[in-house]
Amino acid sequence: MKIPYGLSNFKDVITQGYYYVDKTDYIARLEENGKYHILLRPRRFGKSLFLSALEHYYDIGYQTDFEAIFSTLYIGKHPTTLKSSYQVLFMEFSGIATEQGFERLYQDFDRKISISLQAFLRRYGYPPDMLALVDSEPSPHAKMEQFFKLVAEQKILLLIDEYDHFANSILAQDLKLFQSIVGKGGFLRSFYETLKTATQRGTIDRLFITGVTPITLDSMTSGFNIGENISLHKDFNALMGFTKAEVEQLLQPLVKACQLDASILMADVTRWYNGYRFHTKAQESLYNSDMVLYFVKNFDAEDCAYPARMLDDNIASDYGKLLGMFSIGDRDENYAVLDELINTGQVIAEQRRKFDFDKGFDRDDFISLLAYMGFASLQGQTLSGEIFGIPNHVMQELYFQYFKVELERRNQISIPNRALRMALETLALHDNIQPLADEMQRVLQLLSNRDFTNMDEKHVKTLLLTLLYQVSFYFIQSEREMNHRYPDVLLLERSPFAVNHQHLIELKYAKKSDKEKGWDAKRQEGIAQVQGYLQLPEIAALPKLSAWVFLTDGERLDVVKV
Repeated sequence: MKIPYGLSNFKDVITQGYYYVDKTDYIARLEENGKYHILLRPRRFGKSLFLSALEHYYDIGYQTDFEAIFSTLYIGKHPTTLKSSYQVLFMEFSGIATEQGFERLYQDFDRKISISLQAFLRRYGYPPDMLALVDSEPSPHAKMEQFFKLVAEQKILLLIDEYDHFANSILAQDLKLFQSIVGKGGFLRSFYETLKTATQRGTIDRLFITGVTPITLDSMTSGFNIGENISLHKDFNALMGFTKAEVEQLLQPLVKACQLDASILMADVTRWYNGYRFHTKAQESLYNSDMVLYFVKNFDAEDCAYPARMLDDNIASDYGKLLGMFSIGDRDENYAVLDELINTGQVIAEQRRKFDFDKGFDRDDFISLLAYMGFASLQGQTLSGEIFGIPNHVMQELYFQYFKVELERRNQISIPNRALRMALETLALHDNIQPLADEMQRVLQLLSNRDFTNMDEKHVKTLLLTLLYQVSFYFIQSEREMNHRYPDVLLLERSPFAVNHQHLIELKYAKKSDKEKGWDAKRQEGIAQVQGYLQLPEIAALPKLSAWVFLTDGERLDVVKV
């Protein structure tokens, strides 16, 4: 099975025999819904491939290839009257330099516009003097205006991929620069004004725009206010990403080849990559499509083992860049949201459809931004707002890795990764927990009288998880429900790593004001809880399991093996 991980050319995916999850039934639905659509989804969610599908479906230049490309797909069997009827203008805004000042930013954007317009004119056989006229214009919006004059007799489909890619970076780095390019007279706002004019005159007959966040379009309402944002529309919840049924079908060859338990494999993939919902009443949550494709492509079929890294470095890098947006607004308030998400598993906010940075950037804005980026996802709704939670284990890892960075920054301390890795390796191979306990006690002492002034048991658990998430050879479960009981931390062996010991850790916090008797009582309470957990069938069935109680007052740390 050929897996199209990282591929975004629809024709290549279909004609070269790659596995494709058919989303083409949405093409007719989009036509029925309107002409001008904006769809926002987290990074690596299949946006570029779907945009390429639209290009190949509507482009008159692919008319002779239509049967070869679409005959086996839903839309090929149920075509609309608009198939193969447009000249298609395709634009994308990745790769624009954002760290070298306004001039370089402007030049790169102008270059992107020129490349897109020239490619269009050459593709459809327009005379060379038209290319020269467009290229001679001094600004992006002037190039667009000239272009639309030259092709005024045509009805064009406009596709824009990653419309906000560079704007997101600018916003995280320089709010004033961001406001200058999207505000009145800004070159980005002027660009979108030309698009609005072209739709009013009928030159742009349809458009489809993809991105991650609404910060750019919604900051330019007067420049471009005709597009319908379908990102939070229930009917388009599953347009991108994979459903459970689609993932089960994709995993079936692995199940057969390796004689795997399909339910266990599906449960693992669900924990790692599922959890995205874009409407509270959507029928089901979705899997990040690129993450699932990465897993299948990198599954070791010879040894029937999972990938050593459950998240591709390219995806991790993409999300790592987005973490820079955590600095927008009040960083301490954003940190408090992060702390609440990690400690309670959810936050409540009123989801924003747009952002108005002239009025500031508050808690609801930040949580909404997390949701658009995929760091949080809808889980429900209350009278006071929507409920958001961390969608899956991948995002959990990224949160705790970032949380460590924030702990170090805020408290001016260092938590060496190498020492943590060695301590956890010692725990995994030799059942020796003391090096980990030593690292944790050292950090507790560094943090005392600083960030954890109001320390309690949940903060101690957050710190322990932060240390544990710096390695990848355990599958970490926190407060997993087992017969209405919730062990604090389980460290479970995960494919392809082999460990000699799995672990259950229960945390107990004793206030410094408690006398030694209170300390002893907490210790006995923790031991009794662990002994109860060990009687649970799911726990008793775990091989090579060691159980521990961590007891601390915020500085002192005792460890008891049960």
